[in-house]
Formats: sequence, structure tokens, C-alpha cells
Amino acid sequence: MQQTWFKDWFNSPYYHMLYFNRDDREAAAFIDKLIGYLKPPPGSTMLDVACGKGRHSIQLANGGFDVTGIDLSDDSINEALKHETDTLHFYLHDMRLPFWINYYDYAFNFFTSFGYFKTRREHDDAVRTIAQAIRVNGTFVMDYLNVHYAEDHLIHQSEKTIDDVNFIITKWYDETHFYKKIIVEAECLQEPLVFTEKVAKFSLGDFTEMFAYQGLQIQEVFGDYNFSNYDVKKSPRLVMIAKKIANG
Repeated sequence: MQQTWFKDWFNSPYYHMLYFNRDDREAAAFIDKLIGYLKPPPGSTMLDVACGKGRHSIQLANGGFDVTGIDLSDDSINEALKHETDTLHFYLHDMRLPFWINYYDYAFNFFTSFGYFKTRREHDDAVRTIAQAIRVNGTFVMDYLNVHYAEDHLIHQSEKTIDDVNFIITKWYDETHFYKKIIVEAECLQEPLVFTEKVAKFSLGDFTEMFAYQGLQIQEVFGDYNFSNYDVKKSPRLVMIAKKIANG
């Protein structure tokens, strides 16, 4: 159960209720700003890794790009498939397993959709999948939490109610991971549901090493969605832009 908490949680309707509408406008603005920064040629091929229900893939495809989204949640991909077009494609796929090879110009992993796996080997496998999927000189953008900022700004207890569903959220961390326990209370449930998220504390140094091992070299690092300089203590995000310099 520990190893696959994300499969159960990401397939739950309560996961989408809790997260799906969060910061939607900010996310869209970030992606627009990112595309303005990267300046991809029209028709560029793009891979959205851990695409969820496809909202960011859809936004990218609307920008004139050929976009593929992959995710291991059946429910999310079934929803995303309703939006498929000639330039927007979705596949049920685990990022730890190889996908297409040397095909994409760009790959993206947005909003801390990484760090869930039990072992470093599994995370390395996921980076390898992404590195292999893009062409030499292709670009990979990963957006992750900034560990030091997240530690300093952790809200240990909170509650929120959405559509008569109550979420009780408890957060904590140890040396290697952040944890979030979510208790879901609703009249339609015989008893509360309990999910525990677990995300690895990967630093810029960790990613630099993981990326380099797969032939990816970090070119730029930003600390928020406005592309401010990265500060290890003050930046809320860790946004890394890497180039593929060799066949991984």
C-alpha cells in the first residue's frame, strides 16, 4: 500500500476535488510565461509527464504545438481523452517505464508531479524515461517544490470544506520526505477516508546529479512562476530548465 499510495489517491474523486481547481489561473499564466521564454517553433512536439486530466496539455496544444500527455491514473486519462485531437494525445503510462524514444522537442513535469516513488532507482528510471523521450538538444522543464522553503512554511494543520466534503489535512516531514495526511469526511461515506501523500526531499543538487546521469544538463533555475532568481531559502519553487546533451 505504501508504495502505491499515489495510484489510489490520484484515482480518487476527492483528489481532484481538493486540487483540481487550485491556482488554475496562476498555473495557466506560468505556462504562458514559460512558452514565451522558451519560444518553441510552431508545431513543436511536447510531452506532458504526469498530465492528470490534461488541462496543461490542452493549454499547450491550443498554443499550436503537438502535445502528448501521460499519466498513471485511469480516471484522469479517461477524462483527458475526451479532449483528444489531431495534435493532442493521451496515454495511460507509468513514467518509470520507457515511452517513445528521441521523439519530443520538449518535455514538462509541472507542479511537483514527481518524488512519489519508494526508491531512488525508481526516480532515476523516471528521469531516464523523460531524457530518452526527447531529442538531443531537446528541452526538459521540471517544476518542483523548494525543500528549504517548504520546511520553513509548513502549515501543520488545516481544514477546508468543498461541496459539503470536509478535508482535514495534517503535514509533517522527516529527513528524507514531506508527508501530508488527508482525512475525507462526507455524508455519503460510511466512514472517513484516509490518504497519506509522501514526496521526496530532492534538492537542486539531487536533480543536477540525477539529470546529468541521463545526459541532461541544467541551463537555468528559477525560484517562482514569475521566473525570479532561485534562492535556496526564499524561493517557493524550484523550476529547472535542462537540455539533453547526449543520448541517455
